[in-house]
Amino acid sequence: MVMSYIFVGCLILSVFSAVLTGNGGALGAAVFQGAQSGVTLAISIAGALCLWSGVGYVMEKTGISKGLSKLLSPLLHFIFPSTRTDTALAGSLSANICANFLGLGNAATPMGIAAAERLAKNKNGIATDELCRLIVLNTASIQFIPSTVGALRASLGCSTPFDILPAVWVTSLCSAGLGLAAAFLLGKVWRK
Repeated sequence: MVMSYIFVGCLILSVFSAVLTGNGGALGAAVFQGAQSGVTLAISIAGALCLWSGVGYVMEKTGISKGLSKLLSPLLHFIFPSTRTDTALAGSLSANICANFLGLGNAATPMGIAAAERLAKNKNGIATDELCRLIVLNTASIQFIPSTVGALRASLGCSTPFDILPAVWVTSLCSAGLGLAAAFLLGKVWRK
């Protein structure tokens, strides 16, 4: 809500400044150019999102997702002990993690929300340690193929959009690892 007020305030300030300085025509041209660029960017990113969402659908229908869930189960059981008894939670979490591996934050969101709802069920509005770890893991997601960033770089004319892979791997592993370590540590400290 606050961001809406800030955005509207910036918009009003821009129009007011353009009128005072006599640059109303330049502002109008910039508005239309920005709208055109936004549509072009959205279409170019939509292609990559559709591709990887389709790959995710095929993975689910062929059983690859269940195999990945079994592969990830030792890690999931360690980070989220509730997955030992709740298979629906395990499925949502593994799908969420796999979507984040592919750099599809938009596709990972519904699965993350489903997992968060299952973790928050019957907790009277109190964030559990597992829910906090889920939020940390989604915020600092590990990405092996940053497809959205690659699509964005390709749409802006980069000839090698995935040359950032080593940096993405190191930073995402470090941020997720440190975030989870902090969540585990603060979870233990907070209980005392």
